[in-house]
Amino acid sequence: MKRQMGRLSYGTGHAGKGASAVASQSPLAPNRLDATFERLKANGEKALIVYLMAGDPSLEDTKRLVLALEEAGADIIELGVPFSDPIADGPVIQRAAQRALANGVSLRSILATVKLLRLRTKIPLVLMLYYNSICAMGYESFCQAAKDAGVDGVIVPDMPPDEAGPLKGPAKAAGLRLIFLLAPTSTAGRRTFVARQSHGFVYYVSLTGITGSKLTDIADVGENVKKIRRVADAPIAVGFGVATPEDAARVSRYADGVIVGSAVVRRIEACRQDPRMVEEVADFVRSLKTALIQKQQPAPEQPA
Repeated sequence: MKRQMGRLSYGTGHAGKGASAVASQSPLAPNRLDATFERLKANGEKALIVYLMAGDPSLEDTKRLVLALEEAGADIIELGVPFSDPIADGPVIQRAAQRALANGVSLRSILATVKLLRLRTKIPLVLMLYYNSICAMGYESFCQAAKDAGVDGVIVPDMPPDEAGPLKGPAKAAGLRLIFLLAPTSTAGRRTFVARQSHGFVYYVSLTGITGSKLTDIADVGENVKKIRRVADAPIAVGFGVATPEDAARVSRYADGVIVGSAVVRRIEACRQDPRMVEEVADFVRSLKTALIQKQQPAPEQPA
């Protein structure tokens, strides 16, 4: 398999040519991602976004997990597309990708799974995949296939918005949201450029590292989310390092959404041969959603 040696789209440097004046774009037709964030905002809630590696342990298990996690409180599901040469993935997600690849899972089989899921759920589904997978299928073919399957958004960690031109037109025509990433090291100019190019939500990577790293400086996360909010039209979701219900609650103080990946995939790995695997993972996701809801509720009044 060819490997695309592109830089990560976290955006740590200059915004690139034309960054000082982002071209105006015609409005995008609403989709499930937009509707979900609008509903949650109206209810004073924050989005719980859960990442799964599609095909780990199997595609049939992925279908069961999506439906169970929606019932447990997940608002949006990210489906990872396994790739042989990951860049940003930590060891937990790398092992999940290796298991899925060993099972013969491909982008096309994942899209077929999404199409089957759409018969049973309307939860927003976002694909997280590397550029090579899209390039191999072709921009137009991929976007049309994703639309036909019922995908709502796409995250490509090794494709910065400066280099996403060939994908932007087909994605917009298909109603797919292109979601880009920002990091703590992003400059002010880069922050503005990337935030305004991202649709569906802005993915803020809370730390400089790989997935599965520990979140340590929540105050720094809060400050950077505030800076992004000043220039972003889309909601802001925070990922990397969110491992516990307490982490999720703390991050939700600042963000519109909280992304949990490695902590979920780690539980799948530990329980993948257990008949109660889906129930165990759903219980964990339920605890995350409960923490988010409780964080949004006002503290009870103290007796005089």
